[in-house]
Amino acid sequence: MRTKGDFPNLNSKEPDGLKPDGGSYRVLIVDDSMFIAKQLGQILTSAGFEIAGTASNGEEGIEKYKELHPNVDLVTMDITMPKMDGVTALEKIMEFDKEAVVIMISALGKNDLVKRSLMAGAKNYIIKPLDRAKVLERVVLALKK
Repeated sequence: MRTKGDFPNLNSKEPDGLKPDGGSYRVLIVDDSMFIAKQLGQILTSAGFEIAGTASNGEEGIEKYKELHPNVDLVTMDITMPKMDGVTALEKIMEFDKEAVVIMISALGKNDLVKRSLMAGAKNYIIKPLDRAKVLERVVLALKK
């Protein structure tokens, strides 16, 4: 009978969501679209990340970040949301924690808001519709900065 040792693992790369110590990076998803939040969650968990929490607007995002801090490694933040937009929420999170790692999620045509976000401290941005490879590439880059 064959054992696992007989078949080399073709996917021997470590999952992107694992820290050097073997634990998972913890992500807070802030997005008013349940569809996008769920899609991001699936992409990230499939790569070994842990979803620490979700929020549906900027105000909730700030509260959740403060509640989870320092046990959150990355925030994905939608730019356009009700109550408080993502750029304002980003600025408030950066005031609270200068070391916060935030990636903005933007629809096409929001270049001015993306630039403002990067100036305010966002580490990167992702354009909708979400592409799994791009999401993971940008998230990993942001965590290594």
